Amino acid sequence: MSGPGGTGGISLRRARVRYGSLEALHGVTLHVPASGVTVLLGRNGSGRTTVLRALAGTVPLSRGAVVWDGADVTHLSAYERARRGLCLVPDSRAVFGSLTVRENLGLAAGGGPFEAALDAYPRLGDLLPRRAGTLSGGERRMLALSRALLARARVVLVDEPAQGMSPAIASRTYDLLTGLDATVLIAEQRLPPGLRAATTLVYELRRGALAFSGEAAER
Repeated sequence: MSGPGGTGGISLRRARVRYGSLEALHGVTLHVPASGVTVLLGRNGSGRTTVLRALAGTVPLSRGAVVWDGADVTHLSAYERARRGLCLVPDSRAVFGSLTVRENLGLAAGGGPFEAALDAYPRLGDLLPRRAGTLSGGERRMLALSRALLARARVVLVDEPAQGMSPAIASRTYDLLTGLDATVLIAEQRLPPGLRAATTLVYELRRGALAFSGEAAER
């Protein structure tokens, strides 16, 4: 497994992020290997979501660096990171509410076919004409996660993927994410049983600082 100095995957190095006078990350260093699934744990307010945003480029670092496949991408825009294959699925506002499910899937697929999303989540087939803003929370999560499936992303960052889902759909979602041919970082409040066997590495944040790093079996 590569450490923070490795060339594969994506890393934060001594990252600090500020929101005005509040520092949300206090020199966090972590590495998401190119293979396997990494889980980032933390309660609300721990800095968990900020780590994902920092990696994706949607919030700037006040100090530190983001390194992707050995290259420093700290000053690369979020758009450019996305164009190079990074997909962020936030825990909210992850779909276009005024567009239909069909239109959302079409955008995610770049105008190409989106049958892979319907195979993953058959429920979406019944919802194609519906506006995304009218869907339930679990249905919106299915639609949002379809982006990661359709984009063929190289790096997938997902915040609480199973939020609002039934246990069966949640289990299916974890299977889909662990089966991706991508660098995958999943942020959760606690380690789901369905992820334990597939997880390569676990990090835990508390109050913006790293409190644990190791294998899932050590948790």
